[in-house]
Amino acid sequence: MRRLIHQPLDPFCRKVRLALAEKKLAFELEVEKPWDRREEFLALNPAGTVPVLVEQDGAIFSGHRAITEYLDEFYRDPDGGLVLLPGNPIERAEARRIADWFDEKFAEEVTRTLVDEKILKRFLPRDLGGGPPDTETVRIGMHNVSYHLDYISFLVERRNWLAGEEMTLADLTAAAHLSAVDYLGNVPWSDFPQSKDWYARIKSRPSFRALLADNVPGMPAARHYANLDF
Repeated sequence: MRRLIHQPLDPFCRKVRLALAEKKLAFELEVEKPWDRREEFLALNPAGTVPVLVEQDGAIFSGHRAITEYLDEFYRDPDGGLVLLPGNPIERAEARRIADWFDEKFAEEVTRTLVDEKILKRFLPRDLGGGPPDTETVRIGMHNVSYHLDYISFLVERRNWLAGEEMTLADLTAAAHLSAVDYLGNVPWSDFPQSKDWYARIKSRPSFRALLADNVPGMPAARHYANLDF
């Protein structure tokens, strides 16, 4: 069976989970704590990061960009699920640009200031930065999330999906990051109805069901998190 080695609330892992599900590929999840630096895991990915995909034939792929590009190239049967990067080269470049926006800019300004502070630091040992969240860092993340929701609203006012008329890797990437923040209840959806409508469309897809069932021990999801009518 195909295996995805991951962390449940890691947005890069969540993006790969969504991509696999949209491609209609069966897979098993295997939770890894990268900070433990286990030799068996480092043998799979010397960088010591998740996600790592182990294919049915034993082939190993690491890094969210490498994995999603591989999935889209290798499993591109139009009857076999979503094409992650459709269209012409210009359209594919736009999808990649927006995916990079969330993987880099959103990750730096929001994911690391909210998800990492509130959740990851709870599990890290002190010598690796563990401890209680820094309230000022959290405050900055809360402020920054509105800026990104405003950008999503700007895009979907002009397009059906973030990168164009078709759902692409850009939408899965943005939703993966936002879903991790939404788990904490830190997304002000009511202030951004267009962004909320876009997210609701993705949240209602079958590929999203497994993400909505995630649970961090000792830190339950926000009350609305798994509710499709939020």
